Amino acid sequence: MRNIRLIIAYDGTGFRGWQRQPDSPTLQSCLEDALGKLTGAPTPVCGSGRTDAGVHAEHQVANFHTASAIPGANLLKALNDLLPPAVRIKRAEEVPADFHARYHVLRKTYRYRIATAPVCSPLLWRYVCHHPYPLDRARMSVAAQLLEGEHDFTSFAAANEDEDDDSKSCVRRIFRSRMIWRPKSSILVYEVTGNGFLRYMVRNIVGTLLEVGGGKRAPEEIPDLLAARDRTQAGPTAPAQGLCLVNVEYDV
Repeated sequence: MRNIRLIIAYDGTGFRGWQRQPDSPTLQSCLEDALGKLTGAPTPVCGSGRTDAGVHAEHQVANFHTASAIPGANLLKALNDLLPPAVRIKRAEEVPADFHARYHVLRKTYRYRIATAPVCSPLLWRYVCHHPYPLDRARMSVAAQLLEGEHDFTSFAAANEDEDDDSKSCVRRIFRSRMIWRPKSSILVYEVTGNGFLRYMVRNIVGTLLEVGGGKRAPEEIPDLLAARDRTQAGPTAPAQGLCLVNVEYDV
């Protein structure tokens, strides 16, 4: 059996997230259906992690095992012919038999884009959170950097966190947490790289950072929020459409 790794980009607007669900369009079911047609056999796909409904990806990674001899280049073209335009395979390559898209992840990077202009372009609204209110970007930057390091992120997890990791720990290591201002487009970007993320974690962080930028809480509250390990203490969950998975790194 060959082990094939896919690099995938998608517009998550029309999907109910990554994970297959009964009677709902998901990225996993979309890929598995296309692979089934192509290989003539059921082909389970494992992703690097679950993105939620409405979340996008520039660089999602998945792998599957197959007896098919179709070369990677031909597989890429054939899959893109079968998949809807909102999903594109960027690369298809054979990898070692023991490679696992989820368990071998070293780090992931997400970007969350916030459009701050009074009017949001109709060409952007599916990919940003429109927040046309004053924001103190310096305060948000200070707060973002305080999230770096290894912490228990229970306060920023989903209220009913049900991660199916081997460990139920909410401890994660954040390597980089930064605000980036793009003045030409009036877009404020939150970029975060970590060894893993809990469900809704990035969106809950962004909701809290927006409260900091709006003056509702101080940057110095971040360590206390982490220590509280209480979801009710942090800010609201930011809308899904602003979030995009931009990279997944491995040592293979």
